[in-house]
Amino acid sequence: MSRRSVLAGLLLLVAAGCKAQTPPSALSGHQLDRRVELMVRSQYNVPQDYAVTVGQPGPSQISGYDTLPVTVGHGSHSSVVNFLLSKDGKTLARLETFDLDNNPALHIDIAGRPIRGNPQAKVTVINFDDLECPYCARMHESLFPATLDHYKNLVRFVYKDFPLTTIHPWAMHAAVDANCLAAQSGPVYWTYVDYLHAHGDEITGSDRNLLRSFAALDRIARQQAASGKLDAAKLDACLAKQDETNVKAETKQGDALGVDGTPALFINGERVSGVVPKDQLWMVIDRALRAAGEEPPANTPAQSQGQPGAGR
Repeated sequence: MSRRSVLAGLLLLVAAGCKAQTPPSALSGHQLDRRVELMVRSQYNVPQDYAVTVGQPGPSQISGYDTLPVTVGHGSHSSVVNFLLSKDGKTLARLETFDLDNNPALHIDIAGRPIRGNPQAKVTVINFDDLECPYCARMHESLFPATLDHYKNLVRFVYKDFPLTTIHPWAMHAAVDANCLAAQSGPVYWTYVDYLHAHGDEITGSDRNLLRSFAALDRIARQQAASGKLDAAKLDACLAKQDETNVKAETKQGDALGVDGTPALFINGERVSGVVPKDQLWMVIDRALRAAGEEPPANTPAQSQGQPGAGR
């Protein structure tokens, strides 16, 4: 039976939640509960608007493990799923085990990537992005400026390259050009990304001439560089080289995380796939802020914006 089938069956039941206590672990009870929640959400594809509450450990028949009830709920319906938690708080099990210390979603490499927002923020929104993807453009529009304005200094944003080259023929070239700009200026990188996501049809052109698309990407990159007073000769050399090494390395990172379409966001380890309504996106960010000890802004979006979707 699939994980989704197991979860669907469990959600038909109704059960009360329990309050967590501090387990015998180097982590605080709050930190351990968050790691358990992230693992359950990622492994069972729990929708963003479902609540996951970690209960109180109790005795089990498995040596070295306690029983750990986890309540999954939506609205008035909830269900308790019993997991096993090792005595040292490092392993979660339910027919299979998950290493809470080595969840790859918590260790995504963002070194050297341009940051938008507060570089010191405790919550990071990492987006595996395709600059030709129309769904990515819709997510980008939701993030900037609305989400950035809402959270201000509480959140930082990082984009990783994940061009879907089989369906988006100029996405790789766009990613390379964007990285050429990023090598000199993070702010100019972001203005280029903003422009491409807002003018995708212009780049594609009515005749879908790929060489013209490449020329347009280079021209726009040079225009952004001139506005930002970047080194034109250095940029030209980078554009001419079209080195795809870094882009392919980031795509490989996405593959290792199970990314199979764009946009794919990881918010302090919690995954959001495709375009989701803004209130659901903010729900995830609020959850990450509270887990990091920060209080989210009081106002929440009154209405959902955007429809579910994915680039692949």
